[in-house]
Amino acid sequence: MGTQQGGSAPGVGWIRRRTPLLAATALAVGLALPAAGPTAASAPADPSVSAERFVVRARAGQLTELLTALHGRGVTVERTLGIIDGAVVSASPSSVPALRRLPSVAAVTPDAQLTTTSSTYDPVTDADSAYNAAVLIGAPNAWAAGHRGQGIDVALIDTGVAPVGPLADPSTVLNGPDLSFDSQSVNTRYLDANGHGTFMAGLIAGRATSTAPGAYQGIAPDARIVNVKVGDALGRADVSQLIAGIDWVVQHAQDDGLNIRVLNLSFGTNSAQSYAIDPLAHAAEVAWRRGIVVVASAGNVPTATLAMPAADPYLLAVGAWDSRATLTRADDKVAWFSATGSTARPVDVLAPGTRIQGLRVPGSYVDSVLGSLGGINAEYLRGSGTSQSAAITSGAAAVLLSARPQLTPDQVKKMLALGPWLPGTKNSTVGRTLSVDKAISVRAGGWVQSAAKGTGKGSLEASRGLYHVTDGTSVLVGERDIFGHPVDTTALAAARETTGTWNGGTWNGATWAGASWAGASWAGASWAGATWSSTSWSGASWAGVTWSGATWTGASWTGATWADEAWAGATWATAGWS
Repeated sequence: MGTQQGGSAPGVGWIRRRTPLLAATALAVGLALPAAGPTAASAPADPSVSAERFVVRARAGQLTELLTALHGRGVTVERTLGIIDGAVVSASPSSVPALRRLPSVAAVTPDAQLTTTSSTYDPVTDADSAYNAAVLIGAPNAWAAGHRGQGIDVALIDTGVAPVGPLADPSTVLNGPDLSFDSQSVNTRYLDANGHGTFMAGLIAGRATSTAPGAYQGIAPDARIVNVKVGDALGRADVSQLIAGIDWVVQHAQDDGLNIRVLNLSFGTNSAQSYAIDPLAHAAEVAWRRGIVVVASAGNVPTATLAMPAADPYLLAVGAWDSRATLTRADDKVAWFSATGSTARPVDVLAPGTRIQGLRVPGSYVDSVLGSLGGINAEYLRGSGTSQSAAITSGAAAVLLSARPQLTPDQVKKMLALGPWLPGTKNSTVGRTLSVDKAISVRAGGWVQSAAKGTGKGSLEASRGLYHVTDGTSVLVGERDIFGHPVDTTALAAARETTGTWNGGTWNGATWAGASWAGASWAGASWAGATWSSTSWSGASWAGVTWSGATWTGASWTGATWADEAWAGATWATAGWS
């Protein structure tokens, strides 16, 4: 049993050692997420003018005035986004300067397209229950044996976490630093105004709130989530934020009270360079070499090219399988949207990724997009994508490590991919299916990966691929971080391999977050009093993206507002959630 090779294919090197290796000491906990680009053009009101979608944000307390002004100008308002005091409109690019001059307008930006690797959020028709997904990978057998992820922390680099339902227990989630654009307001810091991060957190470590058979819970219900937020309400984040987040994880994984053994990356960029030099891949690979199992989404484009950083052969690249909403394997297949990989870099494992039940965040961007279509009910919605597959796999890794904490990331990668092949996929590039109960029972081999290590000396701009953030006037491009500071990827790579890239709360010469880990939260963590309006990208200001004065009063949040909740040192038990 120890000789099984999982889903490996030619081109990915492994060395077998006669004796298992002890896990390297984990030194980090991570944080990173991808950037967003403009959406495709929508149908224009005037066929002679090309219209596009824009997000128009109101000044504090002026949403009504904004909507009145837009209607008065004949601008098509597609939907209101109360959570950000804004609206999605259809307008010609030439009309944007005039919109920015309206007294009630704080900012006009292209409508963001999420680059997290969730393919869709849909109204329910035949959703797989979370319990069914757990059954498909053998999790209930592991739970019955007492292996539920206890003692394992999973770092989630995403859009934040909201304390809804199975995530409301204050012992379930710890806040790392918030490196997102939302961090400038205490009303949005750490929280998930988008909805994606909460969906992933629930799949990983949600705790059942009912004893009913099949009640919703994550794959590792006794694990903890370390919330490292990089994506804002619209899912926007630059690759520099992602890298900074991963670097933070690596340096803080074993701080007092922490035991980060798994890092979930449910995102990916279409980097224009090889993993061998890509700085995002290098950051994730260093986390792996420091003893952290890095789980990365393969991507939602059915091609042989995996998203970055999943393209790095050291990581655990996860594709999606379609269970057809049944528990039989006979009708299962690779999800139509899942990246397939190649012989040079195959998908390592397939996990359930279609019609998955997940937690819904009332008032979030995703919730607003669903609108009248709704979801499963007020608490849950349905999602498909390799994001979901990665989260389920991260939960499985936490369960395996709670049963066998001495395992190395290389061993975990091999052992999780010992499930059966899907029909018609044997020896293909899409890997075998995830099986956590089999992984727990198999004898660990002395597996060590032997692929060439990345250098991280490539281009930050190439790592972004097509995804860029904008303040509505300028696009962040080139070798610069979100503060406009030059980025020397060679110097950062060298620091990452030795002493680390974070010096207290400083990364790449800018103060991002608190200087020390404060146990259960980053009490007092801030951007050193700086606001986005004091920084620029060669003159472009973030003044319109600060959320200054914005509150959550436009969303119901079970009747509670977050105006007085700083979430710095506060527990979720007092946050007004029921």
